[in-house]
Amino acid sequence: MKYMLLIYETEIHYAGQAGEKLLADVIAGHMRFTDELQAAGVDWSGSELAATASASTLTQDGVVHDGPFAETHEQLGGFYLVDVADREAAVNWARKIPLSPGGKIEIRPAGENCG
Repeated sequence: MKYMLLIYETEIHYAGQAGEKLLADVIAGHMRFTDELQAAGVDWSGSELAATASASTLTQDGVVHDGPFAETHEQLGGFYLVDVADREAAVNWARKIPLSPGGKIEIRPAGENCG
């Protein structure tokens, strides 16, 4: 079963010198996480996303706005798509994803699991 593990964090945590150190630590954590996925034989893909300042939002009426549309404190910063046995396995993998303070992981069925 495929699950999206959507990573939400507040970009401000990565600002400044302390933020650069935090970012380096989090990236190192992601490298360890992906090594663990691979070692466990989990079929996966994933990517970081560019900062929200580079985002655009297309509305239903065809208007394009600069920036993300969602009004939240956190921003979608990246994702993993994992193919695992069930929701419990997806939750267990999501618990291992490194986050900045206050970060969250949304776990959502994907692909053939959506129906």
